[in-house]
Amino acid sequence: MFRSVAALAASLLGATSALAAPTYIHAGKLIAVPGQPVRGASTIVVDDGRIVSVLEGHVPAPEGSPVIDLKTRTVLPGLIDAHVHLASDRGGNEGLAAAMTDSVPLKAHEAYWNGMKTLRAGFTTVRNLGDDGGKVLALKEASRRGWLMAPRIIDAGESISTTGGHMDGRVGLADHLHGAYDTENLCDGPDDCRRAVRRQIGRGADVIKFATTGGVNSGTGLATRMDEDEARALVETAHAYGRKVAVHAHGAAGIKLAVRAGADSVEHGTVMDDEILKLMKEKRTFYVPTLSTVNGYLERLAANPNAYPPAIKAQIDWRIGITGKSLQQAYPAGIRIAYGTDAGVSKHGRNADEFELLVKFGMPPAEAIKAATVNAAELLGVDKETGTIEPGKAADIIAVDGDPLADVRVLKAMKFVMARGQVVVAP
Repeated sequence: MFRSVAALAASLLGATSALAAPTYIHAGKLIAVPGQPVRGASTIVVDDGRIVSVLEGHVPAPEGSPVIDLKTRTVLPGLIDAHVHLASDRGGNEGLAAAMTDSVPLKAHEAYWNGMKTLRAGFTTVRNLGDDGGKVLALKEASRRGWLMAPRIIDAGESISTTGGHMDGRVGLADHLHGAYDTENLCDGPDDCRRAVRRQIGRGADVIKFATTGGVNSGTGLATRMDEDEARALVETAHAYGRKVAVHAHGAAGIKLAVRAGADSVEHGTVMDDEILKLMKEKRTFYVPTLSTVNGYLERLAANPNAYPPAIKAQIDWRIGITGKSLQQAYPAGIRIAYGTDAGVSKHGRNADEFELLVKFGMPPAEAIKAATVNAAELLGVDKETGTIEPGKAADIIAVDGDPLADVRVLKAMKFVMARGQVVVAP
């Protein structure tokens, strides 16, 4: 019992001071800057959500400072997934049914649920590349206000394509259902494409995503579905507003169109040739392979062989068969690789599965980890904030058992996750 208001106030002040004391994290091994030599026993000092210092050895904490013991573990920067769709991971016929029955508010809660699965998996930053209704835009803002936890979100608003393209939600539906779909993300002709970009920026988009080709899940195929003047108008307008551009492209012609137009990243990039590799290297275009899509397809088909309509199933079979071949071309050619899973097609919370596929198709573990930290941070424009464990940056810190440089599969089992100074998974 407190005998006076003054005693109660003093107690509360003391509790607040204790909570505000810097946190000392004792790491066994530290990959502070992926791509640089691993450090041994180290101490990371965190205060007010930011990294204050990184010290050699296990430095004793001052009295009153909490200590997080990771002495038996490998500590890394929080991971970054540069291609997710947080609003759902229900695909095929199940996803189509959910689109017809679930309300936008319910889907917003699903986005939060998927965001937390992603965060607990060690991915403290994501780039959400498209959803309708503003669900993830709202999640991003709610997290910024401190109302709930979520990964750091770089959001594209609604993805853009031409009428009949990959982002035209009416494709494959009966005519009488078309009125239920918003079409402000569709554009035809350069002036209309400039409008579409401005509309997404006006809604709060941090990045612009558009499609130069059709897509696997929409059944619109590999063909290029955008003209050069439209692609240039989209990129030039986005860049004029200080937004980077991610381009969905499967076929070679659509990839070339995207790179020539000045895209900052090519997503999927399923069919590449020597001309594409030369263009991407010259323009320093990032490649985001999204190999994990095959996991989502294989799991759904194993559970239900009729999970997808026949036309889409044929494209899925093609995608499964060709996955990884472009990475086998791009990585040796010196193309910059950023980590992205297309989670939503694959399952949220399983984002680390991509590491195993990157290594399988030719990337050393160290380079795969760099793709998910240093490279992805640069692509997303957050490299001054995250991607490494250095003084001044946000305290996005994870830990695993074992050595991820020897076996990337250990990144599938997070033993500790801190996002912006908040502990999400305790050791």
